[in-house]
This record gives sequence, C-alpha cells and structure tokens, in this order.
Amino acid sequence: MSADKKWNSGADAADDDDDDGRDETEFQAMKDATLFAIEISNSMIAPPTDDDDDTEAGSKKKKNKKPKYSSAEAALRCAEAVLKNRIISTPNDMMGILLFGTEQTKYGDSGSNISYPNCYLLMDLDIPDAPSIKELKYLLDNPDELSEILKPSKKPASMANVLFAANHLFTTKAANFNSRRLFIITDNDNPETDKASRSSAQTRARDLYDLNVRIEPFFISTPTHQFDKSLFYTDILYDTGEDTTENLPTEEPTTDAESRYEQMLSAITAKQAPRRALFTLKMELGKGLTIGIKGYLLHKRLDPSRSHYIHEQGEKLQIVKGTTTRMAEETATEVSPDQIRKAYKFGGETVTFSDEDFKQMRNFGEPVLRILGFKPQSELQLWHNTRSSTFIYPSEEDYTGSTRTFAALRNKLLESKLMGISWFIPRRSAAPVMAAIIPSVEPQGMFTIPLPYVDDIRQNPEIPHIVSPNHLIDRMQDVIRQLHMPKGYIPSKYPNPALQKHYKVLEAIALEEELPEEFEDKTEPKYKSIEKYAGQQIQEWGEALSQAMTEFRLSKPAQVEVHGTKRGREPAGGAAAAKKVKKDVEGGGGGDADKEIRAAYDKNTLNKLTVAVLKDWLNSKGMSVAGKKADLVERIEDHFENK
Repeated sequence: MSADKKWNSGADAADDDDDDGRDETEFQAMKDATLFAIEISNSMIAPPTDDDDDTEAGSKKKKNKKPKYSSAEAALRCAEAVLKNRIISTPNDMMGILLFGTEQTKYGDSGSNISYPNCYLLMDLDIPDAPSIKELKYLLDNPDELSEILKPSKKPASMANVLFAANHLFTTKAANFNSRRLFIITDNDNPETDKASRSSAQTRARDLYDLNVRIEPFFISTPTHQFDKSLFYTDILYDTGEDTTENLPTEEPTTDAESRYEQMLSAITAKQAPRRALFTLKMELGKGLTIGIKGYLLHKRLDPSRSHYIHEQGEKLQIVKGTTTRMAEETATEVSPDQIRKAYKFGGETVTFSDEDFKQMRNFGEPVLRILGFKPQSELQLWHNTRSSTFIYPSEEDYTGSTRTFAALRNKLLESKLMGISWFIPRRSAAPVMAAIIPSVEPQGMFTIPLPYVDDIRQNPEIPHIVSPNHLIDRMQDVIRQLHMPKGYIPSKYPNPALQKHYKVLEAIALEEELPEEFEDKTEPKYKSIEKYAGQQIQEWGEALSQAMTEFRLSKPAQVEVHGTKRGREPAGGAAAAKKVKKDVEGGGGGDADKEIRAAYDKNTLNKLTVAVLKDWLNSKGMSVAGKKADLVERIEDHFENK
C-alpha cells in the first residue's frame, strides 16, 4: 500500500504540514517525456564488421563473444533498456519511438488522417506498459519481422517532417510536461542539402525549442567517416546553457557495435530529466540586502518504488484510490474531520489543540536563509553533519542582481576559507535550524549544512582504545598500497544491488518472464584480484596480528576481558565497591561521592554521570531532584560556583 499522504482522507490534512514526514522525492525530478527518433538507412542497418575483434581478441575472447548489433538495432535495444528502467523507477514518464527514413509510413492509428512520409511510429508517445515493451521485445527477438520494418526508403526522410512529427506528438500527448526531450540517433551528418529544406528544418527546430523541447543528439561515426555536426546539426541545436552539443564519447569512430550500444545506453541514461528546486526563498545577507536563491537535493538514498493496491476485476488493471473513515471506539459511529483534535499528555492530563493551534505552533516566520555571522571553515566538525545538505544557487526571478551578489559572497568565502552561520527555514511550517553555508568549487554554488542543537548531541560512553603496534600498521600499509583504486570510488559504476534485484523481479513479473535465479552485484569484492595482488601481504599481516594479540592477552588480561565480554568486568571489590559509593552518598557528606562529583565538576563532565548518581548526591545535600538531567547538572554547578 502506498505511503503517500494522498492516500489518506481529509482527516489527515493537518499531517501534510508535518515537516518530519514530508517526502522529498517529489522534488527530485520533473515528469519527463522522451521521444527516440532513430534514422533508418543502409549504413544504420548494416551488420557490424568484426575484423578488429577477431585480430585483437584472441581465442579466449572469442568463446565469450557477445552478440553484436547494427546501429539501428543497438538504438532500439537501448530504448528497450530505458523503457524497462522507466516503467519501474519513474512510472509516470512518457516514452515513444519514431523511426524515420523507412520504406513504410505509419503514424498514429490506422484511422488517423495525419501522415508524415517515411516516418514510422513504432511506439506512440505514452506512459509505457508491459504490452508495449513485450511488443518491442518480440520484434527484437524476431529479426525477420524487424527487418521488414527497418527497410530504408529510396529517398531519405525530410528532417523538417521528422521535427514536425515530434512537435505534434509532444503538443498532443505531453502538453503539460515540464521536461520534454527528443533524442535523435543518426550517422548522417548532412541530411538536408538544399537551402529551402535546411531553412524549413531550422524553423521546425526553433518551434520545438519555443515549446521547451530539448533536442539531444547521438551522433554515430564510422572508421571511414567522422561525423561532422557543423554541416547541418549546429544550425538546429540551440545553446540552452547545457552541454547539449558537447563532443560526447559516442561521437568517436567505432566499429564495435557492442560498445556502441553500451556508449549509447550510458549517454542517454546520463541525460536525466532536470531536477526541480526543493525550495525557492530569499537569502538575507544583512539589513536591507536580500537576494533570491533556489535549493536542490543533489544526493538522496533511492528506495524501492511505492507499492499500490490494484483492482484486477475490470478490463485492465487500475490503481485503487483509498479513503479513510475514523470511528469512535465506544459508540462505533463515524467521526467527521472537524470533530477530531490532536492532543499531548502533560502530567497525566490531556491537552487538546485545534488545527489552527498547531499551525501557529509551527509558524516560525517566513521561509528565509538569514546569515548571522561567519566562522572559519576549520571549525565545522565531521560530527556536525547530522542531516542531508542542500545545494543553493542564485535566482533572478524575484531579486535582480542576485547572481552577482551570490557569486561575490561565494568567492570571498572561498578566498578567506570562511563559512556562514545562518538561521534557516526552508519552507512554511518547517522547523528552523542553524545551518553552515559552505562555498563549493565544483559544482559552483554553496551548500547549507544543518547544524545540531544541544538536544541532538549525545554523549558516547568512554571506552578504552587499544593502540595497534607500529609493525602491524606498517604491514597494513603494504596491503592498502596493493589494493589502492587509482580512480577512487565512482558511484556510477555501482548500482544498488538491492534495488536492482527489486527491479528485476518486478520486470519479470510484469513481462510474464521467469524470475532470474542470479542477480549481478557489482559491489561484490573481486576476491581473485585481491588474492592476486595482496594475498601474500594479507596472510603475513594475519599471522602478525595473531602473534601480537597473543602477546597483548598475556600482558594486559584485564583490557582483553573488558573488550571480549558484553558487560565487562566488575570493578575491584565487586558489588561491595558499588555499595560503598552508595553508602557514602546516603551518609550525607564527604566521602568518595563528594570527591567524584567535585572531580566531574572540575573536568566539566557532570553530564556524563548517570541521573541516579546526580539525584543521590542532590538528596544528600537536601536539594531538589525535580527536572531533567540538564536541570540536575545545573543545580550542582550552581552549588559549587556559590560555595
């Protein structure tokens, strides 16, 4: 069942403002509509050459040779992979596949009067479902039927018609989508040679950009022909401030269709839909100096998609819309939302609050990022990071000149190695936090890091640490040196294995396939490589550790027992020693208890003592023991300060 608050009825309306339960995944990305436009020509459907593979691979690689595809088939398989991913990860996104340059012409339903010559709409722009993916998979598994569709026309398709067809699909199918993208996959760098056709194509491309449709090309080169985008595509690719026309790795010449498929899939999946701002608010640098900023959540743990109840009895599966009805426990009558109050218990009494009371309690002012002062960046400790940071960037929507002011502040903080300390309310009804503002070199901008309050800091128990001998440290350096990763950790190479298993199972069930028995886990250590490069060093270190541990047990048996058992050893004297301390406290004055409390006061470690010890000492002095631990500590501190 969905955990979304929309599942609940109006009785939970007040809960929607609860900051702790707010789901931030809605801010991660916009609804996206993607159309694959794949050119079909003799060169695009030509089988790949494998001369280079046969000469370089050797007999070992030939045994494990993977199937290779033509450029057009690689593009279709790439689209299939993206479809399978999107149907689970972002089920509300739209996708479509348009082939151009085909002998057959197909656009929309058979009864449609709209037609674009030599354009074949293989998959209409719509939310993908299992039947459409099955149909595409069937074509890819049946080369004869696929080749009938991929027959190139004698005359190439007009790019103006292709762009116009894409325009029609986006305006009729995805009119209200914030993100609309057109992927053009081609190896023809000059499809329009006459001036009139080029001008018409430029006009159609401009119309797409006016509709906020981004054209993202994937150019394919060959060993005999380097794709030159300046011949035609430079005129239809407009600069939108993104790296749309950058030289992608996919533009490099390649005859290996297998790697071409991998390049294609990597490039397309890397071009994710633009992220939507988590918040838009004002940033106050001082009295009368305000700029606009936007906040983005750059990193967030991705969890499996939510499940829903579905209705199976109709013509097709439908998501069930749930409602909540609240009943009175004693009378079993329905309770309307206006009859419900929230309450807290104070001292055994129930204090009720209305929705308006709760809103007032949560109202800490307008959303703002207000700078209070500056501190050296070195004072930000690792343990200060208790919550996710937010990336902030200037916005000119409400305050002109925000970018220059923001850039000046960022550059000065970088130059002086300073950080800002701010009062941060990201949105209405959110609890205010103190936040550090850290300048970022790349990406260019700044990060806000929520700082902990005193209530958020917990005292860890003091545990004696065993210091490793130097010869063990030296041997471990050899192990680390052998297992060093030159490029470090690259997140894009390691998909979450739990998510991948979840997606594979859902995919198999949706497409009515057999459940996979094994799942690829790229986080699994490469034990053979570890054994090859560091096996000897690891074995030597293990032997040295065993010898050092034996010597340590013989020299310090007390510490070994404390670390080897859950409770550790009782202090010398056993329970009698503990009782003696208790007796001194109850006896009223002096003794070990006074010395212990005084020593803790001098070391400023009173808060590390237990509440029982603090209360016993206060009782012995005839002082109040009411309140929380902080109140007890404060009374003891006042006692010694006034003494």
